Amino acid sequence: MNTRTTAAALAAGALLALTACSSSETGGDSKPKATPSADYSAAEKASGIPPVPTGAKRQQLLDALAKAAPDVVKYEDDAIDAARNQCSAINGGGAKLDWTASQRFTYEDVTTSEAQGKAINEALKSSGFCNV
Repeated sequence: MNTRTTAAALAAGALLALTACSSSETGGDSKPKATPSADYSAAEKASGIPPVPTGAKRQQLLDALAKAAPDVVKYEDDAIDAARNQCSAINGGGAKLDWTASQRFTYEDVTTSEAQGKAINEALKSSGFCNV
C-alpha cells in the first residue's frame, strides 16, 4: 500500500469512528449520558489521592503550598490538582519525590525547583493533606 492510500484509509476510519458517536447516544443534548462523578471515588482513594478540598481546607492547603513555594498558588486549581496527584506519589512510596513535586508544580509560567519540591512535600505531609 502506498502512503496516499494508507492516509486515505486512516482518514476514512477516523470519520467512521466519529460518525459512530451520534447525538442519539447523548440523549440529544451536548452532555454525555454517563459523566464521571465529581465525588471522591474509590479508585482515587485506593491510589492515595485525597478528595478535592473545599472551603477552609482548600485555603489551608493553598496557604501551606504558598509557604513552601509562593508561585505555585498563582494558579490555584492547578496547585490543588498537583497536590492531590503528589499525594499519590507520597502515599505510594514513590521514588524521587522532590523531583516529582518540582515537575508537578511546574505549569504555565511557574517553574518549581527540586528544593521547592522538597518543601512542598513537607508541607503536604505536615498539613495532613495526604492522609487518605
